[in-house]
Amino acid sequence: MPVTSRTFRSGNSDAVRLPKEVSFGPGVEVEIERKGDVLTMKPKRLSIQEMIAKLEALPKPSKIGKRPPFIAPIRKGL
Repeated sequence: MPVTSRTFRSGNSDAVRLPKEVSFGPGVEVEIERKGDVLTMKPKRLSIQEMIAKLEALPKPSKIGKRPPFIAPIRKGL
C-alpha cells in the first residue's frame, strides 16, 4: 500500500517526512540508493569489522563450562 509525502528543505538538503506506516523509528541509520528516478532506502547493515567489534565488546564469561561426555544409547539391530 503506497503512502504519500512531500519533500521540503532542511538546511542545504532536500528532506522527506516518512509517515508512521513506513518509518524505521528514531535514530536508525539508513542507506539510500538511486537508480534513475527510483530511490531505495533501507536500514544500514553493519560491516563485518563492525560486527566483530560488537561481538568482542560483549562481556566475557567468568568461566567456561564443560559439557558432560556424550554417551550414545545402545540400540539393538544396528
